[in-house]
Amino acid sequence: MYSTRIAGIGHYVPERVVSNKDLEKLMETSDEWIQERTGIKERRWIDPSTDDMPSTMGTKAARIAIKNAGLQPEDIDFIIFATLSPDFYFPGPGVQVQDQLGIGEIGALDVRNQCSGFVYGLSVADQFIKTGMYKNILLIGSEYHSGGLEKTTRGRGVTVIFGDGAGAVVLSRSEEKGKGILSTHLHSEGKHAKELALIGPATNRWVDTIMKESDPEDTSYYPYMNGNFVFKHAVTRFQEVIFEALEKNNVGKEQIDMLIPHQANLRISQFVQKKLELSDDQVYNNIMRYGNTTAASIPIAMSEAHMEGKIKPGDLVCLAAFGSGFTWASALIRW
Repeated sequence: MYSTRIAGIGHYVPERVVSNKDLEKLMETSDEWIQERTGIKERRWIDPSTDDMPSTMGTKAARIAIKNAGLQPEDIDFIIFATLSPDFYFPGPGVQVQDQLGIGEIGALDVRNQCSGFVYGLSVADQFIKTGMYKNILLIGSEYHSGGLEKTTRGRGVTVIFGDGAGAVVLSRSEEKGKGILSTHLHSEGKHAKELALIGPATNRWVDTIMKESDPEDTSYYPYMNGNFVFKHAVTRFQEVIFEALEKNNVGKEQIDMLIPHQANLRISQFVQKKLELSDDQVYNNIMRYGNTTAASIPIAMSEAHMEGKIKPGDLVCLAAFGSGFTWASALIRW
């Protein structure tokens, strides 16, 4: 059986920087309040006058990843695209990337696991490569949150958290044992689905119904998050799924060279770091610059960490995510 290595990585974020001070002009909030609760100082939001969309941002990140892998777009055998914010309700953006890259009629799969989407996609790609079905898979996480946020005082609890951006990796077949993706671990708990969700636009409550009701107090078409409830579950599930990966591979937490958690909240990352007794050099966070970019957060952070020389050949890298669904996941990688 083959192993799966990360052959190339890249990311793209919109040019428009939105600081906490900028948000003070839109709602009753403050830079101090936001930083204290989330650790976020600024985020990137798409400028609607540009061509940035989940698919186009994903394609921009993908071109970088493909180049860094030493490949051409035509070398890609399969595309996996993780997002909660597709360009269209359907079809998903995977096929748009196939078209934008000018690749032949390869398969394209869309993953809807929100914050855990990238790690879920990584697990799917790993199975395809290990079994020999594909040689090079393009995996993208890309999000356009800013277009669907309630930019008012009423919506500030969610709006201040989220940003836009994309990250991508090329996963390639390898015959080198003990390297690449060592294991992935996926979980869900659907009874808490509505604690972090966007309930509104759905096939059982479509545009005509929403327009007919026209209730200014209806917030169902904006994202909802029960913050304290999500936080408490996240810190527990992060630890559990990280230790699951370590135990599966018979390694100790002190052997982690780099932990890249989903960038949900800096306080969650710091809590998990403390519980695992990891140093600042062993954990990578960039939420202060980008906010929570959901499925894009791990590949963006991994791309930056690699660019900064904080991930080196032979390093043990752990990825972990928790989010809507609830879903949570981890991956252990020998770089």
